[in-house]
Amino acid sequence: CHHCKNRSASAPTDTSKIHYEKFWLYRHCSSVQQRDRQAQKAGQLFSGLLAMNVVFLGSAFISSMIFNKVAITLADVWILLSILKVLCLFWIIYYLLGTSRQPHAVLYRDSHAGAIWIRGSVLLFGSCSILLNVFQIGYSTILVHCKSRVEIVFPSIGILFICTQAYFLWHHCKDCIQVQHNFTRCGLMLTIATNLLLWLLAVTNDTLHVEIESQLREVERRFAGKAPSPHPHGCWADTGNETALCTCPNTTICKVFQKGYILLYPFNTEYCLVCCSVLYVMWKNVGRRISHHHIPHTKPKFKLQGVVFGPLLGTSAVIIGACVFMMYQIQATSLVPSRQVFVIYYSYYIVLLPLMSVGAVIGTIIHALEKKELDTLKNPTRSLDVVLLMGAALGQIGMSYFSIVALVATDPRDLLNSLSLSYSVLLIFQNITQNVFVIDGLHRRRTPPGKEEDTKEEQNREAYSQRRVSVLELGQEIRKASLSYIHTYSHLSWKRRVLREISFFLVLCNIILWVMPTFGAHPIFENGMERSFYGYSTWFVIVNFGLPLGVFYRMHSVGGLLEVYVTA
Repeated sequence: CHHCKNRSASAPTDTSKIHYEKFWLYRHCSSVQQRDRQAQKAGQLFSGLLAMNVVFLGSAFISSMIFNKVAITLADVWILLSILKVLCLFWIIYYLLGTSRQPHAVLYRDSHAGAIWIRGSVLLFGSCSILLNVFQIGYSTILVHCKSRVEIVFPSIGILFICTQAYFLWHHCKDCIQVQHNFTRCGLMLTIATNLLLWLLAVTNDTLHVEIESQLREVERRFAGKAPSPHPHGCWADTGNETALCTCPNTTICKVFQKGYILLYPFNTEYCLVCCSVLYVMWKNVGRRISHHHIPHTKPKFKLQGVVFGPLLGTSAVIIGACVFMMYQIQATSLVPSRQVFVIYYSYYIVLLPLMSVGAVIGTIIHALEKKELDTLKNPTRSLDVVLLMGAALGQIGMSYFSIVALVATDPRDLLNSLSLSYSVLLIFQNITQNVFVIDGLHRRRTPPGKEEDTKEEQNREAYSQRRVSVLELGQEIRKASLSYIHTYSHLSWKRRVLREISFFLVLCNIILWVMPTFGAHPIFENGMERSFYGYSTWFVIVNFGLPLGVFYRMHSVGGLLEVYVTA
């Protein structure tokens, strides 16, 4: 019955409709509930082992492709990933048409899972990933005479996989499936493993084409004004041994495809990470039965009330950051980037990061002063948020420590090096303080506003409605309505007001710090200090593992901070 899927989770559920889990190892358990718990643990264990084996197999293929391109080529990796994508597609279609439509399949839905910003991120990054695959298909079609058919088939399967997965996550990310538990767990884990391998391939492939781009730029610098560049723009990825021989018949179209590909590439890594996080929550929710105590009676909505200084400061940070970003992009794409643009870029961060750290520390202190109880109820979504915040922060923190060691060991007294050193230290401190603030805020129990505030707001609304009697008073009412924002602001307690100001300011700051590296502002590639210290290949491996995690951290922080803002 299809209406069961849309059924409210808070409605009482008949125990006869519950499908308790069974597992052959625990068929002699005396209690049905005990057998259900043991079967759930066994199902999670076996599905986790399946994902682990798939990830290790794919990682072995990708590592072999990196270190031994003769034996294992990129085409071989693509074939393996295409097989995994097709298997995931079959399972998703079966879930949509079969599992989810069974009687009493979805009796509960997790209200915390699949927030609108998460699902919006899946659609945004999924759309950009589809465009990325379209650019790759177009480029490979132009060079079909020197490229393998796999380079057209792989992105074509990728488009189908992205569309199906995005639809599946948008409509079913809140499901707590109650039938076919183990098969659903294995399907979810297989899809998670496939997305992880796609992310790993994207990181290593990004390393290769950024490396090629940097080498071409060095060649252009060396021969600028003396001779034309001996290396025309060729293929992005090396599927065999004949990369240099594959040149474009039409340079304009090739440049469009290349620029579009490089611009959209970071979104593909973010899409894989976001999908993994949503799928993991679905995996944890398989067989979960939610009691009415876990369901919030009133779900807070996002309202831009009670904040003035946070939006002002945050908007200023966004505008200044956008100007710095455009200035950096114009200068960095030239043959010889000026030293001044690096100084401006690092100076912006050195001013902004301490402000964000101070705001997070103040917010944490206010949380400690509040008398709100901690929410200790089981919540897989919140647990995953905490793990993702801590794990994703390791990307920027690890990269910063590598940079600190290189800068201190070389010449820390140089202006640019000292700015880069300060930037790395402040970035570590900012990540730690923001994590403490967000994680503490996520564990605070949602409480409605005080009765006194509610009474005042209700009286104001009644008085406002009584005054709306005559059309002649319309002008006066518009003026009074424009003052309602400030009126609401003045009636909030100072703790809630400060928490909202800080949360909103940090949201805007994290947005601009997400936009800048996502769209290509990577001074850590260009200044050359760490690269010369660690070596070309080693530093690019470090950076290309750290940067996607850093971008994902900023995006995930925005969601966590919005949650803190709403519950304040």
